[in-house]
Amino acid sequence: MTEIRLHDTMAREKRVFTPADPKRVTMYVCGPTVYNRAHIGNARPAVVFDVLARLLRHVYGADSLVYARNVTDVDDKIIASAASEGVDPSVITRRFEQYYLDDMGALGVAPPTIAPRATENIGEMIAMIARLVETGHAYEADGHVLFHVPSDPDYGALGRRDREAMIAGARVEVASYKKDPADFVLWKPSDPEVIGWDSPWGRGRPGWHIECSAMIGRHLGETIDIHAGGLDLIFPHHENEVAQSRCAHDGAPLARYWVHNGFLSMADGEKMSKSLGNVVTVGELLAEGHKGETLRLALLSAHYRQPLEWSPQLIAQSKATLDRLYRVVGDAEDGMIDRGVVDALADDLNTPLALSRLAAIDEPAVLKASAAVLGLLEGSASTWFRGEGDARIDALVEARAEAKKARNFAEADRIRADLAAEGILLEDGPTGTTWRRA
Repeated sequence: MTEIRLHDTMAREKRVFTPADPKRVTMYVCGPTVYNRAHIGNARPAVVFDVLARLLRHVYGADSLVYARNVTDVDDKIIASAASEGVDPSVITRRFEQYYLDDMGALGVAPPTIAPRATENIGEMIAMIARLVETGHAYEADGHVLFHVPSDPDYGALGRRDREAMIAGARVEVASYKKDPADFVLWKPSDPEVIGWDSPWGRGRPGWHIECSAMIGRHLGETIDIHAGGLDLIFPHHENEVAQSRCAHDGAPLARYWVHNGFLSMADGEKMSKSLGNVVTVGELLAEGHKGETLRLALLSAHYRQPLEWSPQLIAQSKATLDRLYRVVGDAEDGMIDRGVVDALADDLNTPLALSRLAAIDEPAVLKASAAVLGLLEGSASTWFRGEGDARIDALVEARAEAKKARNFAEADRIRADLAAEGILLEDGPTGTTWRRA
């Protein structure tokens, strides 16, 4: 069996991946907060961990992986967006959840096994908070329930920050009801006009961090194999998840491996962020005519733990690479998977090495099967180059063929030139003329 090695954030090193149960490998990836469109940086973890899911299924079996990616559908930004439109929050969340699914689907991201919504797991959150209160790890104050950070001596093990850095990084809200500045909210009160649920501490709604811990416990178990997400989630989100889950489950670790992807930045080197207002959404890129597969390859072009600079040049290079690969693969059926591609991915998802290996494969069937582990070349070459077909262009190609047959070469050349001006390239072969988009 192929040995997979992953860089574990908790251990700060690459470790051989050994699941607790090879027949039921568990992975949880933090998903979207559905109040607006996903930008291309949001898509990086979805694509990266889709590749990890494909690799795990290849190694352990097609039905071995239970992959959960949550949907945060209760959040202050959602509430604010709903209020601005004068609609129920569910109108906002369903709209943008569907956008997210459509956008990720366009990038070749397969649906997870489970996609739990926060609002459908409130009972589990309340039960976990109650356990934390009972064991002295949380307390009620001024309508809130807060996790008491000093109650967990191992708090900070994931991010490895000192106390002052953790407080600063969490951007803690100064509140008189907190016992300690680092304490974080598990439950907060909701005004009558705001979404909320009844609880032992009054009507309210959950804090962000408790959502993931409760959903993991319900759908995957107390300790899972892999917890993954973006580098920006290590602190405070994942740090808080680690603490509250460990304390609620008698010291059991939340995850055996923590895997985080690096940031995506703009060409000026500045991190892409909604708060900075420098985002490019997946929807915008698709509307500009870029294929989802091109964007996927661009996101995989750098190692997942390294920063990735997003630029028009990167997109153009990715399209050119796919053009070359589709010319090789044609409309071949799947063959054997190249061992070198799998080995590259098994070494901490080394996608640049895997892509370089793909470029060296000249057997179409092997190339197609191997690329599928990366979620690439899953379509046909004819569709890649011609889209879903174009009756007008087909008619012009046929008219050119008739002109050549009538030895009207001037007309044939004119048609070729007109099509070339549109970005349509003709290729004459022994079986006739085919066309593709440049």
